Amino acid sequence: MSRYPVFIPSKGRWQPERALTARCLSAAGVPFKLVVEPQEADDYAAQHGEENVTVLPFGELGQGSIPARNWIKERATAEGHARHWQLDDNMRNFFRCYQGKRVRCPPDYALSVVENFTDRYENVGVSGPTYSFFGFAKQPPFRVNAHVYSCSLVNNAAPHLWRGRYNEDADLCLQLLAAGWCTLLVNAVQVNKATTMTVAGGNTDDLYQGDGRLKMAEALAERWPGVATVRHRYGRPTHHVNWGKFGPKLRLRDGLTLDPQPPDERVRLAAVGEVESPRLRRLLDEKPAEKSSPNRTPEGKINL
Repeated sequence: MSRYPVFIPSKGRWQPERALTARCLSAAGVPFKLVVEPQEADDYAAQHGEENVTVLPFGELGQGSIPARNWIKERATAEGHARHWQLDDNMRNFFRCYQGKRVRCPPDYALSVVENFTDRYENVGVSGPTYSFFGFAKQPPFRVNAHVYSCSLVNNAAPHLWRGRYNEDADLCLQLLAAGWCTLLVNAVQVNKATTMTVAGGNTDDLYQGDGRLKMAEALAERWPGVATVRHRYGRPTHHVNWGKFGPKLRLRDGLTLDPQPPDERVRLAAVGEVESPRLRRLLDEKPAEKSSPNRTPEGKINL
């Protein structure tokens, strides 16, 4: 189970068919808090349980999710957490890269992989898994000083906050990099997030309508001249960031060494039921699976 609290800022997505992240985490038994505005609190509580809902002290500010994100960080810091998760509310599931293939994995396992790797270092401001539609098989297991969007493990010691109205994730990463913090994008685990504007509610209704995409790209380029520019890709305007502009290096925590991992602690693929996918059957045939419980082996190892 992940060690840091998980928050999901959400608006207009209490309906089961829209609340993708809450459904994913609930099915796996991962604790989380949906952070919602007062006028929607009853709707969220009715669908997801009052114990899973935290109500903001404000609403209808017209600034997207940014005020909620800053409030979440303040609360997590006040509760004494060194880091906290902020997950967008439109994530379907998670994957682990295994021998060049993407294999579905439990969300608590994916979050724990990012936490364990991040906690090796003292200067990571934000980290998280890559999007599955960006995480191609031949990528390295992680990238330093790259964008971290939508599924973010935030270091509460970093003083930087979300700001503006658009592209708050990219802006936060750039603030951290410019101040000497590192960002850490983990390709070894990936998140399957719904494509922007395909789920009603949230920023789809508030920010993306009309020329919202162009305004978002222009706002980031104006705030970061020489680093961010506006481009047209995939038939729409978008921002482009020169992440190579920044170069802080990861610093191991005092006393920590990266010894080779013992063979019995490496990730292994295990069948927990009938495997229908030919691709997964080939992976299992290459290295026979061990019989075990649905999520963890008797020794506590997580199965994929």
